[in-house]
Amino acid sequence: MRKRILLIGTGGTIASEPTESGLSPGLSAEELLRSTPGVRELCDVDCMGLLSLDSTNMTPDHWQIMVRAIKERYDDYDGFVLTHGTDTMAYTAAALSYMIQNGGKPVVLTGAQKPMAFDTTDSRENLYDAFLCAVNDMPGVSIVFDHKVIAGTRAKKKRTKSFAAFESIDYPELGVIRDGMLFRYITRPSGESPIFFEKLDKNVSLVKLIPGMGREVLDFMFSKNDAVIIESFGVGGLPEAGGFRDCISTWCARGRFAVLTTQVESEGSDLGIYRVGSRLKNDPGVLEAYDMTTEAVYSKLMWILAGTKDPARVREMFYTPVACDILRTAVLPG
Repeated sequence: MRKRILLIGTGGTIASEPTESGLSPGLSAEELLRSTPGVRELCDVDCMGLLSLDSTNMTPDHWQIMVRAIKERYDDYDGFVLTHGTDTMAYTAAALSYMIQNGGKPVVLTGAQKPMAFDTTDSRENLYDAFLCAVNDMPGVSIVFDHKVIAGTRAKKKRTKSFAAFESIDYPELGVIRDGMLFRYITRPSGESPIFFEKLDKNVSLVKLIPGMGREVLDFMFSKNDAVIIESFGVGGLPEAGGFRDCISTWCARGRFAVLTTQVESEGSDLGIYRVGSRLKNDPGVLEAYDMTTEAVYSKLMWILAGTKDPARVREMFYTPVACDILRTAVLPG
């Protein structure tokens, strides 16, 4: 029996056209489909024009719109393909991974580094590959790009122009597409009924530590947010001078949450190695990202904090794996 897939357009380079001020999304989902031979031979397709955004303009509000659209149509289709701009695609894929859990149907994001109208575009191959994964029952949220299938919580954009834009961070690719065939490496567990989460706590922010930065930056960010992610150096830690530890302790005592992660893309954090980090290792107010990507940490915090602000529950949920997002810790710290 032929699968029925919904193509959801949200804009991005794949749908962009030249304008006087640069590329801007203009093509509809139907136009993208017409430009991609072979997709209708794979399955029956319906098209939905949900958004028309350069993904730089993507916000958590738009993630909620996407989730509602999928939720309302989940029983009508065997899978979903979303076209999306590459710049924030990893954030969207991570967010959807937390907002649509336990689902057995594919939710596949794809896009392009060059628009569909360009002669040297990667649009057609990426879109065809996305449908190939959708009809082959790759459950859960994934990014399909440059013939690679990447878990939504593990994707990161690594290149600004090359077709090989995305890589899977500290986790194997779920599969690859070669000569029009899907070679599946990993099948993630799924359930019979999806669990949808539409609420997000949008008061989560990110600070990138730089040499010489003062604690006033952190004080300001904590004053405006429920949680602050701190991208530290190497395996993680905070400068011993400048009152950083006191800053975190003060704000966590007021109900804020702090997450220590690393600016290094691969191999994750390990606060216990150096004194600058080990002092924070057992601090009840500090969470450690381990091998989670920043995109996943950001999305996971918004999902968790929308449901609870209880420190013990937040810690438990943060360290509980969702959609293969964290592997480094099997035992809760503290």
